[in-house]
Amino acid sequence: MKLGRISAIFRYPVKSMAGEMLEVAGLGWHGIDGDRRLAFRRLIDQSGFPWLTAGKLPQLLLYKPIGLDSNTAEPLPTHVRTPDGKEYELRSDELRQEISNRYGSDVELMNLKHGIFDEGCISVISLGTVNGIERESGRDVDLRRFRPNVVIETDSAEPFEEDKWVGRTLVFGEGNSGAVRITMKDERCVMVNFDPDTAERDSEVMKTVVRLNENYAGVYGTVVSAGELRVGQVVTLAG
Repeated sequence: MKLGRISAIFRYPVKSMAGEMLEVAGLGWHGIDGDRRLAFRRLIDQSGFPWLTAGKLPQLLLYKPIGLDSNTAEPLPTHVRTPDGKEYELRSDELRQEISNRYGSDVELMNLKHGIFDEGCISVISLGTVNGIERESGRDVDLRRFRPNVVIETDSAEPFEEDKWVGRTLVFGEGNSGAVRITMKDERCVMVNFDPDTAERDSEVMKTVVRLNENYAGVYGTVVSAGELRVGQVVTLAG
């Protein structure tokens, strides 16, 4: 069954930092190539989730990974531009120290080849869902608040249509196409409240998601067929 088309593709090289909007992306066994392969770890945290995220430091959203490291197998950045406009090498002590100072405790950069994900290695949301939340919240809701990998413009434009995809497979394009098995609904955290350009908080966004769909917006999936994703590519739903 044809669902619609890919409207946008995003990659987030460093967890909770600004993402990159792509026209084309490789879909590998661990999600979008180069996605969330890096993260800053909180040294004092001994839990199973020690990563520094925008939930703990909202200004992290304003750091922008830039450049392309030709020495890595995947597309990873070489530098990071800070909210103040300074540029530091990604792996430099200067960047580590700046983020440690902002957070108020020491951090270190980690690089995991399988990616550093919350629940699933790829996240998908529909424009219908984003538009529905925008309409009901009375806010201008930038889809980047939801930090998706793939945004789909569905033919129905129905909000929260993704909930029905759990247990089924999204197939992208034809021939040597990528495919993602949808495994679970995406339960939202405070990240959706932060403006991606200012890091200002607006709790009405998350309140609206809670009210409309029990705090679920979008879905997570696992890759069952590697391939290439392109903006405009047809998306079909298989059993």
